[in-house]
Amino acid sequence: MDPQNPGRLILAATPIGNAEDASPRLRRLLAEADLIAAEDTRRLRALAARLGVEIGGRVLSHHEHNEQATVGELLDAVAAGSTVLVVSDAGMPAVSDPGFRAVAAAVQAGLPVTAAPGPSAVLTALALSGLPTDRFCFEGFAPRKPGERARSFALLAREPRTMIFFEAPHRLAAMLTDLTAALGDDRPAAVARELTKTYEEVRRGTLAELTAWATGHEVRGEIAVVVGGAPDTVEVAEADLVAEVLARVDGGERLKDVVADVAQAAGVSKRELYAAALAARAAR
Repeated sequence: MDPQNPGRLILAATPIGNAEDASPRLRRLLAEADLIAAEDTRRLRALAARLGVEIGGRVLSHHEHNEQATVGELLDAVAAGSTVLVVSDAGMPAVSDPGFRAVAAAVQAGLPVTAAPGPSAVLTALALSGLPTDRFCFEGFAPRKPGERARSFALLAREPRTMIFFEAPHRLAAMLTDLTAALGDDRPAAVARELTKTYEEVRRGTLAELTAWATGHEVRGEIAVVVGGAPDTVEVAEADLVAEVLARVDGGERLKDVVADVAQAAGVSKRELYAAALAARAAR
């Protein structure tokens, strides 16, 4: 890297729906960056056209399927003194979108990294959900296969923080059904779709109510699901504890270690939980 002309890698948030949410800094960076790494180059150019910005630098396709291969080119440009802008189709890069590998590699190489913050579907859905915001976690997209999804949700049965997920419209009903089975009918939740767009909708209720709604309606658009955390006083049924144990074992952990951990956290007998887990595994 030229110390007299240091380059930098910049993650820039783009609108998640409403183009008016684009910041003046984003507009300037789109015009001034030497290289723009875009998840979808056509969407980038369409956004620039809506913003009335002329892209001044070179545009490179940078998405989940080629991210590992293009990171080297981005870092070479930064090391040579270029300003490299990374943008996703919507929202903040590296948050369930390309960008993480580039940042990790730049940090390891000692190259400057910064961000032009802005719209975020995760934070917008959380803020509009009406659920606690003091502690939360982002779970991204749930597994597509029913068995893996059910095991994943079983691990979250006692998660005390508000949880945020992304989901595709055609999988929403199945996802909510599995969430209800794992977390209970009465767990509060919200489904937010088309955030900041013309047909924005945030539907709030229990998981059972939202499951019935999603099952009986054709839901469209980009969707975020927000689920309240487990209450401090929740009493977890043995079946839920066994499901958590088996899910973790399926993930590669030792049965005895998992049983000891789960039993201690739940305040139940380790011996009885171990026996129940063995019986459940044999019955599969």
